[in-house]
Amino acid sequence: MSAQSTASERAAGLAEPPNRRQRARAATLEEIKQTALELMREQGTVDVRFTDIARAMGLTPPALYRYFADRDELLTAMVTDSFEDLAAELAAARESVPATDLGGRFLATCGAYRKWAGANPQRFSLIFGVPVPGYSAPVGGPTTDAAQRAMANLAGLVLDTERHGTLGAPLVPDVSPAFAEFAGCKLAEFGDAIAPATYQAMLLTWSSLHGFVCLEAYGHFFWMEPGIRDDLFRALVRVAAVTTGLTPPD
Repeated sequence: MSAQSTASERAAGLAEPPNRRQRARAATLEEIKQTALELMREQGTVDVRFTDIARAMGLTPPALYRYFADRDELLTAMVTDSFEDLAAELAAARESVPATDLGGRFLATCGAYRKWAGANPQRFSLIFGVPVPGYSAPVGGPTTDAAQRAMANLAGLVLDTERHGTLGAPLVPDVSPAFAEFAGCKLAEFGDAIAPATYQAMLLTWSSLHGFVCLEAYGHFFWMEPGIRDDLFRALVRVAAVTTGLTPPD
């Protein structure tokens, strides 16, 4: 069975269904990752040890090496899963709003990012928190691909607005020569649809959104009532939209 096959493909006979051994292995892989997340929550750190995971599962440490070569491979799988899950949530939120309501789509996507972080604090910390000592995600590997799919949702919103002919000028229109060159390399896949100044605004938008979400996720907004935080977040989204030249939500 291909790891990428879907249930629909298997039902249509386009891919082989998993056999008993493959199902058992997949279940154990998921249990290892869930146990690691549970330890992260209980210990208050994403720096978990292989031996602790094995002990929590009633296994010997060598038994885990039948599933993951080492802790780094496990963390890479968990980071990839986290980005994939975030990407799916952002895409679903974006598509839940009519394509004609560009401001509503932007608000829904930003809200989904905030909601996912609150519902998945360990995963959020794993991909956006303090780096795990001794661990570096492989460059250009599955984590990079998954991260790009997650963050591409913001680019998608900009492209949607551009196609509707309503993309305005970014609040800060000037970029340095160095940033313009950097943006040119990053934006090659989009052609001329996104200008360097708009790309700069997109990064500013994500930075401000991420800053709010981090402050909230790590408990630094405890002095605000939840409703007040909601109002502040909606105001932030409107500012972000104006900064990027997007349609502000109502």
